[in-house]
Amino acid sequence: MASRDDIMIEITPQVLLKAYSCGIFPMAESADDPALYWIEPQHRGILPLEHVHVPRRLQRTVRSGTLRVAIDTDYDGVIEGCAAERAGRRSTWINGRIRGLYQELFRLGHCHTVEVWDEDRLVGGLYGVALGGAFFGESMFSYVRDASKIALVHLVGRLIGGGFTLLDTQFVTDHLRQFGTIEVDRDDFHGLLDGALKHSADFLRLPLDTPGPAILDIIEQAQGGAR
Repeated sequence: MASRDDIMIEITPQVLLKAYSCGIFPMAESADDPALYWIEPQHRGILPLEHVHVPRRLQRTVRSGTLRVAIDTDYDGVIEGCAAERAGRRSTWINGRIRGLYQELFRLGHCHTVEVWDEDRLVGGLYGVALGGAFFGESMFSYVRDASKIALVHLVGRLIGGGFTLLDTQFVTDHLRQFGTIEVDRDDFHGLLDGALKHSADFLRLPLDTPGPAILDIIEQAQGGAR
């Protein structure tokens, strides 16, 4: 389900957070379209934090630390990477209003970035919104092999370590399915969301420089607790 807002209506960060708490998120038709559409899918993608699958080859890459992971240091760089044209996609749903709104959420501490760096070059990452015990993944990008996957693994470990109970991926893609992302219907999602919003979680509970091996240990321990 999608509804287009009137471009004269002001959407504040507070309105945006309220929408998330109701299971709704915004998208634009294109980068040049100033209007936003409110989206509430009939089926929703979620990545169960206790059942995340990290392929063995990716585990080795994460453990190696060849690429450095940082948190919340370059919002502009991440949003630019997520909005950039890439193979198979010549347009983006990230318009000027999206950039501005999430920048305000970033300043308020609700929007977060996970960034992957090759020395001083940003080569991948993701951003999303934290609210209660729920994290709403918005977009990710990668300029080199595995960069967005490394970001996702670090995100999962950070969410588990911070006490989150729900990772909303909005939709299910082949990229996300390999990690264990599943699809749930709208009613089930709202039940999970209501429960998550009652939890108090902290995206920054883990040290900002938590290394890959520690992140993988956190994920493995969560899987053991779910058995």
